[in-house]
Formats: sequence, structure tokens, C-alpha cells
Amino acid sequence: MDEFQQIMQHIHNGENFLLSGGAGSGKTYSLVQVIKQVIAENPTKEIACMTYTNAAVREIDERVNHRNLNVTTIHEFLWDIIKYYQKDIKCALVELINDAENYKFRNPEEEPLTVDYFEKDIEYSYLSTNIAQCRISHDEVLLLSNYLFRKHKKLCDIIKDRYNYIFIDEYQDTQKEVVEIFLEHIEKSAKSCIVGFFGDSMQAIYEDGVGDITTYVGDGKVIEVVKKQNRRNPQLIIDLANELRNDSVEQEPSTDSSAPNMENGSVITGNIVFAHSTKKDDLEKFKIELGWDFSSSSNSIHSKELNLTHNLIADKAGFRTLMDIYDKDKIIDYKNRVKKYIKDNSVELDFSNKTFGEVVDLLKEGKVDIDLNQVNPTKGQRDFISNHIELFDFAKTIPYDIFSKIYLDKDQLIDDKKQDEEEEDKKESKRDELIKHLHKLQNIIHLYTCGEYNEFLKNTQKKINSISDKSQLKADIDSLINVGDKTIEEVLHEANEKGICVIGDKLNTFIHEKAYVYNRVKQVQFKEFQKLFEYLEGRTPFSTQHKTKGTEFENVLVVLDNGGWNDYNFNYLFDEQNQYQILVDGKSKTKSKLQSFPKILARSQKIFYVCCTRAMENLAVFYYNPSSDVIEQAKKWFGEKKVVNIKMIN
Repeated sequence: MDEFQQIMQHIHNGENFLLSGGAGSGKTYSLVQVIKQVIAENPTKEIACMTYTNAAVREIDERVNHRNLNVTTIHEFLWDIIKYYQKDIKCALVELINDAENYKFRNPEEEPLTVDYFEKDIEYSYLSTNIAQCRISHDEVLLLSNYLFRKHKKLCDIIKDRYNYIFIDEYQDTQKEVVEIFLEHIEKSAKSCIVGFFGDSMQAIYEDGVGDITTYVGDGKVIEVVKKQNRRNPQLIIDLANELRNDSVEQEPSTDSSAPNMENGSVITGNIVFAHSTKKDDLEKFKIELGWDFSSSSNSIHSKELNLTHNLIADKAGFRTLMDIYDKDKIIDYKNRVKKYIKDNSVELDFSNKTFGEVVDLLKEGKVDIDLNQVNPTKGQRDFISNHIELFDFAKTIPYDIFSKIYLDKDQLIDDKKQDEEEEDKKESKRDELIKHLHKLQNIIHLYTCGEYNEFLKNTQKKINSISDKSQLKADIDSLINVGDKTIEEVLHEANEKGICVIGDKLNTFIHEKAYVYNRVKQVQFKEFQKLFEYLEGRTPFSTQHKTKGTEFENVLVVLDNGGWNDYNFNYLFDEQNQYQILVDGKSKTKSKLQSFPKILARSQKIFYVCCTRAMENLAVFYYNPSSDVIEQAKKWFGEKKVVNIKMIN
């Protein structure tokens, strides 16, 4: 009996189930197959299908397209259930916010809230929280829903009345609060509803995800079905992936002759290689030796280089200056340090109408009892300030009530990165108003150069009424394509004056209120933003290892570099026993590292598994300066002949 038949048998028995399948096993195909069969057998029954991304929602909806099937993201599904019960929502929020042990909901006021605090209905905002404006965010919808389902049996009855079957795709990425709703809370209702989960615990690479539901399997609340076949990867990568797994799932090649990894009735062999060097620059030498097409000009990118962080990609993709502005501004860090000190120590000074510089001076004048070590900048902040004296002098002139609200984060720059051009934008983005406007401008230029004139005209304020208008437009666009050394500010004003992308109220407000950020970004050459745009639109061979989850490419190069990120350590992965012993021997100095070792090892193992299993034909791994023990482990996983020292390559 195959996995599809096993699932249908559990459904007929009225049992909750879990389909566990490794990468490339076709879990989404099985999900669609199950949904279609349930509809065929029960054409009047209602089915809910939840998944993690909007792209997955579209894919499933298009492949089934039935009036009794509701496909949504998990957040949208839960909000749609609870949003009508505003009184209950407000009571729940008051309890959660006033609970001193609940750190996830912050009280905007000094006193405990009452239900009367909320003067209008609570709304769900994809990105931000503003309790004072009756708005809760993406993650808080899950926490609020969990609380309401736990407290109110009527919600459990409602969800079971509405749906006979609930299927959750990529379950490992959902938060534990979601799993509790569907496997614990709704059990308070005696009504019938079958819940099915589809996913892979080895691909649980997001920190807030539940990871696995093995406890529910062990308790008998869910029955596990294992899908062993792999339809994506060649044999050598399947073998490597099986070595990396730490559970009962051991994959085998598909028996379907039409599967992507099959050729003439047999699974393709593929190729894997583990390269290492004591020089980071040898990575480029290795890429040449591979002979893969890493071209970023092709619409269809066949080869991807996967790095752990955007910071590791910034130099290669050409947007280092912008990344440093948004991710390495130590003046903003220093401001945050001062702001935190004022809040934590309840400093009672009147900072109204004071600049940031005046606030710092007041704190240091001795008018309050302070710890100067906590008010002075750290060494790293001092070094940054000494290299950016003019910037710091400007920061000191900004009113404190404005400067204290400014923050910088790389998500404001690179949020909503695509893997390819076909992927659609998210409903909302964390990009700030300046980056949004620059993105809009470059997209307008791109539409024109690609000949998508109807879309171009929809996105620009430029009017075309004559042949001369067309000629002038071409000249204007050409000047924005070939910008030379023009700065972002120069191009912004040029596009505005020519009516191609007019500066609106939102950007003007940003320029006024976030002058500190704007003054830094405006000096960067516009051609650097053009490179960032290509990266964000998925038209480069570079990607972060997290973002590539769910995608596949002919050739995959995995660069194993922690990038200064302490949550990962690839030495732990390849040299587990020795690395653990080193921590044990030095436990007096590394107690926290010793305690975090299992989590860091698991994260590193899963992200490496996900990266390796993206490859449909060839996989290459580059490891900078490995120990001899790392190399020995690589030989066990890849094969002795597949481990090469780049310095030996001519």
C-alpha cells in the first residue's frame, strides 16, 4: 500500500495523519492528490488547506480549483475565523497585554489596560503592531488565535462546523501555537473533523517553526505516513541527503519513469564535489573550474550560489555600501544604547525640544546618577564614530524625539527578495519608503526596456500624446538606464522632473523625518541600487540558503561560511565529537556555547540538508580553511575522490 492509499485509509477511519517526506518527494503533489480524492468521494464536504506562503496558496488553488476548497495562508485562515468576535478579541488582548509573564504583547500605556481602551475594532496588519491604533501583527494573530481557541469552545465548534477536513502544508514552518489549536484545543468540540499535516522536520529551518510533531505521533493523536521516494535529486545527492538525516526517513529514487530525476527508466547519477581551500579568494577559481553558467543575464538561471547571509552576498552582487548603511550603522546602535539606558533606569529629565547631542550632554553633566560606562559608546561604536565624524555631528543636531524613533535594519533594504522573476511580490514589505520608491523607479525603467509598454504606462505618470513625446521618453529612459556615476539623489530628482516617477507625499515625509537615513543613502551611486534591484528580483545567481527553500536548480554551489552568525557553525556539523569535546574541556569559559551546542548543530545540519537537496543534477560545496577532521568527515559523506583541495587545481 503506497502512501496515498495509507492516507486515504486513515481518512476513512476518521484519523488525523502526518505525511513525512524528504526533499523532492512530491509532498505537495500528494497533498493535491488527497484533496482531489476527498472531493471526489465527498463532493459536498468543505475542505480547508493552509500553507506557509502566498505562492504555495496560488499553486494549490490552481491545481484543484473547487468551490468547496478554501486555500489560504495560516494567518489569513485563523484571522477569518476569529475576526467577527471583536468583544472576545478585545478581552483576550487585555488579558495578554496585562499578563506580566507574557512578553510578546507590550502595553503601550503605563497602567494596565481595560476593555474600554479599544475604541474601534481590532485589525490585522501583515507587518506592524500598534495597539494604540487597534492593530496587531502577523505573529500576534497566531498567539491571539491560540488563546481564543483555548478559552472558547464555541470557536472549536465553529471551525468544525465549517470544515470537515483541514490540511496543513509545510507544517514544520508553522508555530507551535498553530499545532496546539488543531491537535489540542479543537478536541474540546465533539464534532467531527480530520486534520492532516504534510511536511518534513529536516526542513524546519525557521527559528519560530514547530519543527516536528513527534510528541503527537507518540501520543497517538496523529498517525505518521512516510513518503520515501525522491523525484528531484540524482542518486549521489539522495545518498548524501540520507547521511545528513537524523530520523526514520530514508529516501530512495522514484519508481516513476517520468520523474525529473529519471532517465531511460533509471535514476540519473549526478555529481557531487566538496572543495576546500585556505584562501577565500579560491572560491572564484573553483567556480571557473566547475564550468557552470553563473550568468545573471539569462531569464532562466540554471546555477545558484547559496550563502548563509545577505551580507556574504553584498560584495559579490555589488550592493555593499547600501548593506552597510542598513546593517552596520553604529551611530544608530549608540542611540539605541542611550535610549535603552533612559528607559531601563527611568531617567527623569525633560528631553522635550532637545537634540540628540543635548540629551547625551545632559546625561553626562551629572544632573542624574548614571553609569557613564552605559551611556558612553562602546569601542566598536567609538571606532565607527571616529570614521564618520560629520555623520555623528549631524546626528547630534537632530531633535531627540525624532532621532529616537529612527531604526535601521537590513530587512528595510532586502525584504521580499525573489528566487526568480516568476515569483510574485508579497502583499506587504518591510522595505522603507525610500527603498520602495527606488524599487518602483527601477521597475518602471525595467518595464520600458523589456517592451512591456502597457505595464509601463500603468506605473508611471508620464503621458504620451505624440511621436515627439515618444522620442523624448526614450531619451529620458536612456539617461536613467546609463546613469554613470550619478547618485541616488540625482536620479530621483531627474526621474521626478521628467514625470517618470514622481516623488510623492510618503517619500517627502520620509526625507523630512528620516533625514539621517536619506542623507546617507542619497550619496550612493544609483548603479549600486540597480544591482541590488537585480538581486531582489531574482535575476542573479546568488541567494541566501534560507530563501532557496522550496526551489530547485540544475547546479547548486553551497558556500559554507558562518558569516559571523553565531546561530550556525558548520564545524559542529562536520566535526561534532571533537567540537563538543573542545567545549566540554573549556566549559568554564564556554558554558553558554556548550548549552547551545545541540541547537546550533541542528540548525546547521538542517540548513545544509536543504541546500544540498536543491540540486537536480550537480552539487558543489566550498569550505574555507577546514580542519583535518572536517575533511575526513567530508570524505565519508562525499567519497574520498570527491573531496578536492583547490590549491591542487591547475
